[in-house]
Amino acid sequence: MTTTEKAPLFTPVLVAGSLILLVSFAIRATFGVFQIPIAEDFGWPRSEFSMAIAIQNLAWGIGQPLFGAMAEKFGDMKAIVLGAVVYALGLVFSAYSVTPEAHQAWELLVGFGIAGTGFGVILAVVGRCASDDNRSLALGIATAAGSAGQIVGPPTADLLLRHMHWSSVFLVFAVVILAVLVVLPMMRTGRAATRQELEESLGQVLVKAAKDPTYTMIFLGFFSCGFQLAFITAHFPAYVTEVCAAIPNGSILRGLGVQSTSALGAAAIALIGMTNIVGTILAGALGKTLSKKYLLVAIYTGRTVASAAFILLPMTPTTVVMFSLAMGSLWLATVPLTSGLVAHIYGLRYMGTLYGIVFFSHQLGSFLGVWLGGTLYDRFGSYDIVWWVGVGVGAFSAIIHIPVRESPVASPAAA
Repeated sequence: MTTTEKAPLFTPVLVAGSLILLVSFAIRATFGVFQIPIAEDFGWPRSEFSMAIAIQNLAWGIGQPLFGAMAEKFGDMKAIVLGAVVYALGLVFSAYSVTPEAHQAWELLVGFGIAGTGFGVILAVVGRCASDDNRSLALGIATAAGSAGQIVGPPTADLLLRHMHWSSVFLVFAVVILAVLVVLPMMRTGRAATRQELEESLGQVLVKAAKDPTYTMIFLGFFSCGFQLAFITAHFPAYVTEVCAAIPNGSILRGLGVQSTSALGAAAIALIGMTNIVGTILAGALGKTLSKKYLLVAIYTGRTVASAAFILLPMTPTTVVMFSLAMGSLWLATVPLTSGLVAHIYGLRYMGTLYGIVFFSHQLGSFLGVWLGGTLYDRFGSYDIVWWVGVGVGAFSAIIHIPVRESPVASPAAA
């Protein structure tokens, strides 16, 4: 097999890919912080902004396999450049949108931009360039870089919003996503395809995966990951701001190092990103030696328990921090394991497309998590129903990964 079996862990591809993911996800993680300023500026109901973010997540899911296939056919760097340009255009047009419909329409571009600069394309490049021994950990490190974006993204957006209008912040972010392309030359890879990969076309691999119950179970299991993460990213800052604002004990906030409930909401997302760096790298490292499917079962079970405990306990700034730390440690830990599982079972040649299709399920969950959050909040004045739906789908994902088969599928040559 023509892979760099003795290649070092930290290659230029891993470093550059991690930087692109960090910036892309730093911007993407800020949209929940914009919810209240935009709604107050135009007097929109919560559901209108939620629909815009839901459309963004759905477009991300649709675009992921498309950009994966584009990268495999025309080259990784062309796909990434196109993704960054589309991302920037979406942010610029969103900055000048004054109606819910316009804002929702331009979020389509933002979603496609995230797809071109996100996990599907970047992880496929990192996976192909890593050695078999380092692949799981390399995927974990790259995924953790996306989580690091959550540390700097929301607090940076909150800080900028204190000094400029939200539309100006969008324009700043458009410049930032284009600027990160300076590291793109580091993404060049000379990896040659294996004989088996050359023998199989994309169509053959897709048919093989579609007929495999394991691929279907991985696809369905990734749904809850998107549902929970998107709901929390889009609605948790506003949820924390409103609920904790009613708590008279301001000294608790000061003791946690924040001066307002809005800052606590942004800090909660940052805490999730911070602990996720550790959790994701650990998941990638464990995936090297332990069963990836049982690690996924454990992660989804942990998320389910954490979410149920949070909604059952009285809301305080302390429980917000504890939940953020617990959920953060499990946040994107599913990504290196799921992408690594796809690469292990179906090979590296078309990993971008195959993982992109699985990721579409993730984004279907994201769409519903964000949209239901806003819609049910407007109707009932509470997020409680959506929290419990998240608990249910998390339990489903834990169960459906149990029968997954982890052995590679047979190649045509071996058949």
